[in-house]
Amino acid sequence: MNAALRAALSPFRHPCGGLKLTVNGQPCVLRCSGALWLPTHKTLIASDLHLEKGSAFAARGQMLPPYDSPATLARLEAEVEALDPRTVVLLGDSFHDSKAVSRMDGAQLTRLETLAAGRDWIWLEGNHDLDALAGALDRLPGRVVETLALGGLFLIHEPQAEPTPGEVAGHLHPAARVAAYGRGVRRPCFVTDGQRLILPAFGAFTGGLDVRDPAIAGLFPVPPLTALLGRDKVHAVAFDRLS
Repeated sequence: MNAALRAALSPFRHPCGGLKLTVNGQPCVLRCSGALWLPTHKTLIASDLHLEKGSAFAARGQMLPPYDSPATLARLEAEVEALDPRTVVLLGDSFHDSKAVSRMDGAQLTRLETLAAGRDWIWLEGNHDLDALAGALDRLPGRVVETLALGGLFLIHEPQAEPTPGEVAGHLHPAARVAAYGRGVRRPCFVTDGQRLILPAFGAFTGGLDVRDPAIAGLFPVPPLTALLGRDKVHAVAFDRLS
């Protein structure tokens, strides 16, 4: 990481094993789960849950195990229990397709209701779930927004070519590969240059796009920091060390 980027981010290890750094002047904790914690605002942010992806594939004859929604919600429950957030923002593509909510069983919908109880629960619109959210407002807790300003941060699902300072986005499912223990390891990751931050996908059945792909790398005027999700730590890796 070059000196200018280190000065902008001021990264250090958080007690949870994540990385605490600064994005557009706002303290951010990059959690091992792939979620973002904003301690100043007591806000938890997770992107691209893609709930009911397994059932969407099954409906098209591709048999995936139907356990993605319970597994993803279990991860979200663990984050809520650990942090007790005042606000939870799901940063778009929370549902895999327009009929995902109708395919969810009652137990998973009840889990969502329980998670949202007593909190400001916000669904931010994504490209996959726009119709799902619009058609299921009577079955889902919380409220739906297109974008959200929060302190010095601007939350949006898809990164913009000309970003608002402090843009926090998802959509691209960033992942990176490093050499470790004599072999390559590929992991979901956060990507940031201190002015914008792209979150990894939080969902259990979500894939990843290499951060060196122009769709991600082209968003940053200088090589960004990649923060790879490990088992119990988030590992900061300079862009030029990726394999």
